Amino acid sequence: MVDLPEARDDLPLSDVLEALRLSPLSLMGQFIWGSNSTFLVTLDHPTGPIPAVYKPAKGERPLWDFPEGTLASREVAAYLCSQALGWDLVPPTVLRREGPLGPGSVQLFVDADPEQHYFTFSPQDKQRLRPVVTLDWVINNADRKSGHILLSPHSRLWLIDHGVCFHPQDKLRTVVWDFVGEPIPQSLLDSLVRFESSLQPNAELRNALATLLSADELAALGERVRRLQAQRRFPAPGRGRPYPWPLV
Repeated sequence: MVDLPEARDDLPLSDVLEALRLSPLSLMGQFIWGSNSTFLVTLDHPTGPIPAVYKPAKGERPLWDFPEGTLASREVAAYLCSQALGWDLVPPTVLRREGPLGPGSVQLFVDADPEQHYFTFSPQDKQRLRPVVTLDWVINNADRKSGHILLSPHSRLWLIDHGVCFHPQDKLRTVVWDFVGEPIPQSLLDSLVRFESSLQPNAELRNALATLLSADELAALGERVRRLQAQRRFPAPGRGRPYPWPLV
């Protein structure tokens, strides 16, 4: 494994997305702690190399409850939902049809302290996680480990690893159950209202998600958003196993 590069945060979002989609990509190293093949890459850009994380579909470990070869698409869908909600929690992520190891997701590498994660956060930082919890309910995240919540040196929250989201059955597994029963803040509810409107037929977000998720998954996404709006409180764990494994 090579040393981690410095993250790039000096480009407009539109330029970052274009680079992730189109810039030549070179393998630099492999992250070895995940279940699926994950690679550090650099994108050849006129302003200089842009580090990114590449997850080829052919490197995905088959899962009994998710269709084979779909995890990269779910990574992209999670980014689109985070952006549509206005929370900007997931690093820019795109689906590339071509790559050194075939099609896969490519996500901007972000600056974060690897020693900082949910279990090390201060009480003050944990109070900032209400949008994180809400997003995970919306996308039905089945694997929100502590190490999937990153904190930059400037205290910016980032969320990574969304390959097992959007299942049509309730499968939320997370380490963050801090707010069960609390009212969802009105600002988050307002975001859910706007988000629901973006899921209407022929809306841009819906059309984009329809290329990444199945019809059943897209319908279940809308139903979860409506359910959260109706109950107006952070839900408690449902049936089954509410925590991921391992926890970090």
